[in-house]
Amino acid sequence: MSETSTTRKVAIIGAGPAGLRAAEVAAENGASVTVFDAKPSAGRKFLVAGKSGLNLTNDDAWPIFLDRYTGNDLPTEQWKKILTGFDNAALREWAGSLGIETYVASSNKVFPVNMKAAPLLRRLIEKLRRLGVNFQFKHQLTDLNSTENGASVSLLSAEGESTKHFDCIVLALGGGSWKSTGSTGAWVDIFQRHIIGTTPLSAANCGWHTDWHPSILEKAEGLPLKNIVVSAGDSTRQGELVITKYGLEGGPIYRLGPFIKSLPSPQIAIDFKPSFTVEKLIAKMESAKRNLLKEAKIRWKLSPSVIAILETYPEWTSVPELAATVKHCVIPLTQTRPIDEAISSAGGVKWSELDDNLMLKKLPNIYCAGEMLDWEAPTGGYLLQACFATGNWVGEAASVKLT
Repeated sequence: MSETSTTRKVAIIGAGPAGLRAAEVAAENGASVTVFDAKPSAGRKFLVAGKSGLNLTNDDAWPIFLDRYTGNDLPTEQWKKILTGFDNAALREWAGSLGIETYVASSNKVFPVNMKAAPLLRRLIEKLRRLGVNFQFKHQLTDLNSTENGASVSLLSAEGESTKHFDCIVLALGGGSWKSTGSTGAWVDIFQRHIIGTTPLSAANCGWHTDWHPSILEKAEGLPLKNIVVSAGDSTRQGELVITKYGLEGGPIYRLGPFIKSLPSPQIAIDFKPSFTVEKLIAKMESAKRNLLKEAKIRWKLSPSVIAILETYPEWTSVPELAATVKHCVIPLTQTRPIDEAISSAGGVKWSELDDNLMLKKLPNIYCAGEMLDWEAPTGGYLLQACFATGNWVGEAASVKLT
């Protein structure tokens, strides 16, 4: 590294996975790094995400992995470079360098052996402190600006508001879900003041509302719909959903979120018996002529939750019609659950506002990383992977003086 790059002063705003990885890379490149966060400690959303087992990344083949991401005008080739710069193998190797061994589950999801997020976060913070990274907590971002030789950031703390100057600033401020962890989306207002385009933040990887018939909730609220295939337009996902008082929750509907939103009217279609054709279902009913739903429950082995849904239809008089509905039951949807309940959020800084280094064109020397960028991915390790990869990318760019 040149003398100019080893003395660069870098500010990281946001102490989540993207910000911490950016801080690590910049510090390893010789920069003087200060991390600011509005909360009293680092990685709060990261810890919440790991409560039921930290799904760090996914062991999908790389072409399949890359195909999991969507976004408004997502620059495919540039996004591929960013993710490839710190891919799923690199992320596992990085965790290993911190003494955290990982394993691949049968679903291809990658977890730490102990399944917990806290040990990984603790060892990363310890490493950053050894690298000389300075942490300033309870500092709320209020504004930012480019300067002639760098950038400045205004922060509100217990001592009042102050403006600090750096060679460059990395913003890793998160999306709009789980506000209690600090991911409030308040940065959007600051961007609007600087006329920086953003796509509105919206709920992603979340449940959907539907107007259930009261009898469905009476008989099936909280029950699963197991071993089903769910479709939205031409896209399908297999798995399990749960009937809730407001609608549906579960992996398939989370993953189909972008496709559901693209439909003229949001809806899904459920195949309750994906291992059977309509013709095979009809054949299994043999000579049944009456009490068709009762007979189907026994002969097709329909669960109580499926029966509760089918009972809301007019009395079934035709086996082919009942079989067709079991294979393609349309559920109209009304809206997503609130963004604060969502696992992640869609929308964010428009790609047209960023250069290849993820630096803001209108505010040079200020970079963006993590969930605040306009990309979307399903659960399964893809969310954290993109946060770490974008943090890695801007950490490299911000710590080297551009010519």
